[in-house]
Amino acid sequence: MAIRVVVVDDSALVRSILTELINRTPDLKVVGAAADPLEAREMIRELDPDVITLDVEMPKMDGLDFLEKIMRLRPMPVVMISTLTERGAQTTLRALELGAVDFVAKPHLGLRAGLDEAAREICDKLRTAARARVARRAVAAPVRVAAPPPQRPVPLGQAGQASSQIIAIGASTGGTEAIRELLVALPASLPGIVITQHMPPGFTASFAARLDSLCHMRVKEAQDNDRVLMGHAYVAPGGKHLWVERSAGGYVARVADGEPVNRHKPSVDVLFRSVAKHAGPRATGVMLTGMGADGATAMREMRDRGAWNLVQDEASCVVFGMPREAIAAGAANEVLPLDQMARHLLQRVAQQGRQHAPA
Repeated sequence: MAIRVVVVDDSALVRSILTELINRTPDLKVVGAAADPLEAREMIRELDPDVITLDVEMPKMDGLDFLEKIMRLRPMPVVMISTLTERGAQTTLRALELGAVDFVAKPHLGLRAGLDEAAREICDKLRTAARARVARRAVAAPVRVAAPPPQRPVPLGQAGQASSQIIAIGASTGGTEAIRELLVALPASLPGIVITQHMPPGFTASFAARLDSLCHMRVKEAQDNDRVLMGHAYVAPGGKHLWVERSAGGYVARVADGEPVNRHKPSVDVLFRSVAKHAGPRATGVMLTGMGADGATAMREMRDRGAWNLVQDEASCVVFGMPREAIAAGAANEVLPLDQMARHLLQRVAQQGRQHAPA
């Protein structure tokens, strides 16, 4: 049976185009198209769709207000249709915080090649969202960190020093909030962290800035030749690959364009394979929620070279695809709920630091 979709957008042209793009695919069917949230509310009650697409800026009720009501009263998979602007990126991140499963950039109208590519992406994300684990949300205020947690007795050095160890994180669907939850729980005394989250260009700078405002460590969008420092996290830029290389006394981040790997750019495989090669037993890998298999084989390479790998368990994932594939590849040393990841990561990094401390 086809996945039933309701499209919500104030533009008649966008509604028409999204309907056409989605209905081209045999396993997806648009059963309704609403011009505003009030109309959408009635359609959702009447048609009981499997997933909805939701524009952010609409009349009568803001898209975020509508999303918040959906996730509080009738949780269901939502894919946001976002504009490629700084404001659009910030609003999209707030939507993910409120419970949206994923987002896609609004297609460029009038460019046939662009529409074809947009159709593939939209349909892939609708399929994934329809299978995602969606939880009822209380009214969610923007996340803030009130005060630093007590510093744990982890003898890892001072923030700003070159990092002799490295933590590599990979994620996709559901990953923005999983990464936020993990990083907020960590102190600023950790080794450098490198992160690949599947995200398009135009969104990762806002994502990194949001994390930087919430976390005790510094978080930035990675730039080519950034030194990987203690207490710092580096997010792969959308549309570019991130990997690491050895440098004097530590590691350096490399960022460059290239062909997609496992259909993704940035790719978790690219990052994890470089960590396996250049960090080996001085690395800790983390695989979080996401669709597909990106990173699974490279994470196994990390384990084979002495890294210790933590993989998110099924019950706490929005989508269990990438963690499942990592487990199937034999890459996982531990499979953990998301809310236990920070504690286990701290313990493992402290043990790793003692093992590789200078004599």
